[in-house]
Amino acid sequence: MNRKLKLALSLAGLYLLLAVLFGALVLVLWMDMREPERDAVLAIMENRYVLAILIILLAWAVLGFIVQGLYEAYVRAPLSLREQALVMVEANPGLRLQEIGASEIRTLAHVVNALAEQREALQRDVEAKIREAKASIEEEKNRLAALMSELTQSVVVCNLDGRILLYNNRARLQFRALGDGGTAGGAGPLIGLGRSIFGLLERGLITHALENIQHRLKRSGSQPVANFVTTTRAGQLLRAQMAAVLSSGGEEVPGGAPAPRGEGERQITGYVLMLDNITRNFETETRRDQMLESLTEGTRAPLASVRAAVETLANYPDMEAEQRDRFVSIIGEEVRKLSHHVDRTMTEYADAMKTRWPLEEMLGADLVGAGQRRIEAKVGIRTKTQEIDSGLWIKVDSFSLLQGLNYLSTRLHEEFAIREVRFRLARDGNLAHLDLMWAGSPMGVETMHAWEEEPMNLGGETSLLTLRDVMDRHGGEIWYQYDKPQQSAFFRLLLPSAMPQEEMAADVLLRSDSRPEYYDFDLFQRREQRSDLDDVPLTELTFTVFDTETTGLEPSAGDEIIQFGAVRIVNGRLLRSESFEQLVDPQRRLKPESIPIHGITDAMVRGQPTIHKVLPAFAEFCADTVLVAHNAAFDMRFLQMKEEPLGIRFDHPVLDTLLLSAVIHPNQESHKLEAIAERLGINVIGRHTALGDAIVTGEVFLKMLPLLTQQGIQTLRQAREAAEKTYYARVKY
Repeated sequence: MNRKLKLALSLAGLYLLLAVLFGALVLVLWMDMREPERDAVLAIMENRYVLAILIILLAWAVLGFIVQGLYEAYVRAPLSLREQALVMVEANPGLRLQEIGASEIRTLAHVVNALAEQREALQRDVEAKIREAKASIEEEKNRLAALMSELTQSVVVCNLDGRILLYNNRARLQFRALGDGGTAGGAGPLIGLGRSIFGLLERGLITHALENIQHRLKRSGSQPVANFVTTTRAGQLLRAQMAAVLSSGGEEVPGGAPAPRGEGERQITGYVLMLDNITRNFETETRRDQMLESLTEGTRAPLASVRAAVETLANYPDMEAEQRDRFVSIIGEEVRKLSHHVDRTMTEYADAMKTRWPLEEMLGADLVGAGQRRIEAKVGIRTKTQEIDSGLWIKVDSFSLLQGLNYLSTRLHEEFAIREVRFRLARDGNLAHLDLMWAGSPMGVETMHAWEEEPMNLGGETSLLTLRDVMDRHGGEIWYQYDKPQQSAFFRLLLPSAMPQEEMAADVLLRSDSRPEYYDFDLFQRREQRSDLDDVPLTELTFTVFDTETTGLEPSAGDEIIQFGAVRIVNGRLLRSESFEQLVDPQRRLKPESIPIHGITDAMVRGQPTIHKVLPAFAEFCADTVLVAHNAAFDMRFLQMKEEPLGIRFDHPVLDTLLLSAVIHPNQESHKLEAIAERLGINVIGRHTALGDAIVTGEVFLKMLPLLTQQGIQTLRQAREAAEKTYYARVKY
């Protein structure tokens, strides 16, 4: 109940009680008086009724002020201090009680603050001991996280329900690249902690592979693996190897286990998937099969004709000369046809016939830097860069390629007295141009061909490789070109660039202070969520915390969403690395008064995906979760306005931190996000950006969970029912 309303009702009750008591007193005295006494009282009061009423009202007013002061000092102050104390105990140990209310209560608050200081000091000591005890475990976890992040193979670990509890950078990149492409928010097939692997891979294949592993475990007792190939939504082929994660002997598997095993035997608690994209290998093998089929079909008839002609010549040695010449010409013609067919086939399927040398992916700028250092150290000439594409990744055998660049620089220095070379690197479709440039007179093409075919001489040592071998190893080309207007020449090396599914995005390069959390082994103990989410404890649910920025505050008047921001909460952890952030083109001008609030301008949203592309991507991101927002009614109204036009339904359960704050802290004046965050000891960073607000809201929500538990609110149903009873739940948009 509202504090002012509660005080007003209390005063009304007090006044009513006084009126009843005063009326009863007057009635008793009146009944006890004789008739002359009554006449005398009436005569005295005849001209003094107004004065009596004024005195009574004044007395009541003074009494009201006294009661209000006592209420503030002895009722409201303890209630407010109680709420602060709960926050201090459950969410923000650094909070201290305000010394408000009566002197006795202020003294009590001072004592509580002193006890809190002692408690916090003890907690710090205990936490230090716990940190020391857990140091070795955390070190092992960090080693595992670092190892998984650096692996070049995609690795995904799931529990028996198919919920993802670990994945590495390569898996995230691979599934992002295998998406349909062009999806707003960077969403391809979504991979994330707590999400189902069956949204990425076919359920039947995984189930079948797991059953095979279970049967093999029963027969042999060893730890077998299963292999299968599956197709993604984008038509890419993945080869998967599955290995079982086994429990230590004798422990129970939550929610049921595979078939009963002997005592002490280990049970399957999950599985590891190691994934490789074999699309390109499959295409290469298919082309090789086509080449063999083409050679077989194309050579069968000519060979038959040649064989028949040769056998005829062998069987009839005394054949007439004219007839013999005709058979010889047939043989020659068929041999020419056969040779032409073989040449055409070799040319058409040249790429498929090459045995590819294993190439590594590296940043082109890093290769250029290594080349500069080697040439300056080994050849002794200056090097410079010109027009280097800093974001271009290439696939190279860096050792042999650096040998080739060193060899070319050495020949230029020795035979043409070149004192300086420059590097240029640019993208050309799926290829990369690496140019070794110098200023001077042109050289002959014959010289270039000679350098290309001779074994490379490097510092007095002759390599077994030629420059042509190096380029063949890369499936590339090299040529010489002279730029007459610039009076400069260059060797151009044509190299393969890294394919999209193998590019390393800048946002996943590991930094010491921002390694993403891609594992949560507690999910091994979790089973499929029950269909009736209302009765599921809040601590067991998966949440999507989101926020929107808009052109204005009136969705029904045409205002539109211009930015989405969302982050997931899984197993009580805010996963900042699994976020959704996307600007939206509202296809209308922004209101000038809104720009200073969110900092988004017309130029920033122009050309961004429209709501028709972004909203389906957002719906996929938050599938099978509970939505959380601050003042959720506002954001949900914008979403609901788009449901019918786009054919999307946001029927998720919704929790609102504004309403939950009113449940937890009914005696606090403000329930703004900043005020709640300050009470709970949360630093607010990035306010009024959609993702920044979503992260702050998520941290606030996690701090609220133990405070809700203190009030007996543990399930989703209880949280929703408590929120619906608050005053703020009546606000409509």
